[in-house]
Amino acid sequence: MEKVLFMDTHAHLDDKRFSGDLDEVVGRAKEAGLKSIITVGCWKKEGGFAPVLDVVKKYSSLWLALGVHPHEAKDAVEEGPWDDIRKIANEKGADGKARLVAIGETGLDYHYDHSPREAQKKVFARQIALARELNLPVIVHSREADNDTMEILKAEGASDIGGVFHCFSGTKETAKEALDLGFYLSFTGVVTFPKAEALREVVKAVPIEKMLIETDCPYLAPASRRGQRNEPSFVVETAAEIAKIKGLTLEDVGRITTLNAEELFGLRNSEDKAQIAYPIRKSLYLNITNRCSNHCSFCAKFQSYTVKGHYLRLRQEPTFAEVIAAVGPDPEEKYDEIVFCGFGEPLIRLDVVKQVGMHLKRRGCKIRIDTDGLANLVHGRNVLPELMFVDTISVSLNAPDSATYQKLIKTPFGDDAYPAILYFLRQAKKFIPKVIASAVAVPGLDVEATRKVAEDELGVKFRVREYNTVG
Repeated sequence: MEKVLFMDTHAHLDDKRFSGDLDEVVGRAKEAGLKSIITVGCWKKEGGFAPVLDVVKKYSSLWLALGVHPHEAKDAVEEGPWDDIRKIANEKGADGKARLVAIGETGLDYHYDHSPREAQKKVFARQIALARELNLPVIVHSREADNDTMEILKAEGASDIGGVFHCFSGTKETAKEALDLGFYLSFTGVVTFPKAEALREVVKAVPIEKMLIETDCPYLAPASRRGQRNEPSFVVETAAEIAKIKGLTLEDVGRITTLNAEELFGLRNSEDKAQIAYPIRKSLYLNITNRCSNHCSFCAKFQSYTVKGHYLRLRQEPTFAEVIAAVGPDPEEKYDEIVFCGFGEPLIRLDVVKQVGMHLKRRGCKIRIDTDGLANLVHGRNVLPELMFVDTISVSLNAPDSATYQKLIKTPFGDDAYPAILYFLRQAKKFIPKVIASAVAVPGLDVEATRKVAEDELGVKFRVREYNTVG
């Protein structure tokens, strides 16, 4: 299995409760699989940011966020630490990188009201402006103040820089509003609490591509450790709960949320290399081409070549040897199935699919192909007799009729495309044990009419794929 790497995106390691054993705390985080930690420094009138700066200097795995918490806003209205933050933003560590990756936490807290609300609003707006100036994301604290928080974020143009709602505990409606602003949502150990069913429903509804995980330590230890001081290594328990809710593996959640955090905070390696073989859940997907027969209006690669934390933009198409090397040893023991999918139409490379597929079949692997069903038109012959080694084939039907298909798919095959897919599905039943027709739930598509075509006319299974969700 892949090595799991997590990121705790919100810790307070300068808290006095860590003063006696911080080395051990950081060591346990590394042992638990944490790649890095963002420690958040909240300014105080007495002492400024000194405690958190001392902590960050000691450990190369720490990144830094600085801001004025709404509790302290009253002390920053007239003279805040803005010049100090600017100076720190320009300082670089031994690796040549700036340690400051975000402004915050900042926002509004109407639960405690330790600062007057007008002071909170003014200082919050000031920090968004500073974040825009420094081109850094903002870490937002919002407690019982969601309406005002959203209003200020919109008024100050926070969507230009993005950010995250830390320790999210709001409703689905608030979550959607935050996502519409381009913000991420970060979840803590609260998702593990027995009475947090409403929050788990939010987690279920939010795309994992927009999630981060955090501890907010030393606060909010997960359910299994209630009453203890929280610490970064415990973030794995939050990841495990999210995996359970989303139907993913722990490896999936670690990989995806870490990539999300690295993208948000500017920590991603710019020299990304496309993955040929990539695991999601208990399946191993093979990315052998980015070429497609069609130009689907809803294709996710027009937005990003990242799927569930895997980068798939190929600079050159892999050979048989490269694909087998990427699969690695013992795939028949590690995975439930091998899936030809990637970010392209695999049957464009029919010879490679056959060569790799039959090789892996002989090793005891189950083989699945996800296809647009147009291979017969591409190759000028019925290719299905050549795919008898395949256990499952999933064909993108995507419409109940040819006119709708051409509108959604923008196929170069015109009127020939949809009948060819119907023929492909009917013929597939003769050669492949399990045949599935699928459709992406694009807004406005008559999914039930498409289902009837698959089940009643063609006699194959039907699967609906979520719109704007890949993998």
